[in-house]
Amino acid sequence: MDKKIKNYFGMGALVSMVILAISSLIFANIYSKSIEPSSYRSFSVSGEGKVVAIPDVAQFTFSVITEGGKDVGALQQENTQKANRAIALLKDNGVEDKDIRTAGYSLQPRYQYFSCPAGKNSSAKPCPPPEIIGYSLNQTVSVKIRDFEKAGEILSGVVQSGVNSVSELSFTLDDKTEIENQARQEAIANAIKKAESIAQAGNFNLGKILSINENENYFPVFNQYKTLEIGESEDFASSAPVIEPGSQEVSIGVTISYEIR
Repeated sequence: MDKKIKNYFGMGALVSMVILAISSLIFANIYSKSIEPSSYRSFSVSGEGKVVAIPDVAQFTFSVITEGGKDVGALQQENTQKANRAIALLKDNGVEDKDIRTAGYSLQPRYQYFSCPAGKNSSAKPCPPPEIIGYSLNQTVSVKIRDFEKAGEILSGVVQSGVNSVSELSFTLDDKTEIENQARQEAIANAIKKAESIAQAGNFNLGKILSINENENYFPVFNQYKTLEIGESEDFASSAPVIEPGSQEVSIGVTISYEIR
């Protein structure tokens, strides 16, 4: 009997040791995974870089809106002729094919609605449904102008060619890569300089970089937006507007996290 009891106690102790060993391994594994760079003694600094550039592209859109009867083919032909005249004018003024893009093309029905008497006691016939009396076709084209000296003349000429609406005139940089790189280098240099100053004041050494985060912004110092509808077209076409691109500020901010040593 005593021997059996001893065996039971021995087996219990062995099981307990196995459970303890497994628990230790699991804890060690979890603990090792929890040691991330975020648990290091660290601090973060931010830096900003700004570069002012002159826009090299003017962008705008124009629309040809044609309304007519139920002959959709005739409507499309009229609309296409006006749009083609405007596109031909663009090309005559040096705008390349790659800078002319069809941004929208929509055909919508036009309805006639009937006035019907209201009231429960009305003896009138049931109100007829709306009737399609024709269609409206809207073709929108997006344009980039790279020669600003011709921008005003192009806008005026497009309106004279039969365009109904000119809108969303804005200025931008066609390729922001170089400007962004300059701003980014300045931002990182400012952040590093700030980190070194803080480390010197705090009497500690900078360790490895743990993370770098970036955000960017574009601030147009000047941006002109003009929308011309049908009623304005004649006045606008009488004289070419003066187009000034202004400048654009590209700002990039970075946040760098360092390990403290």
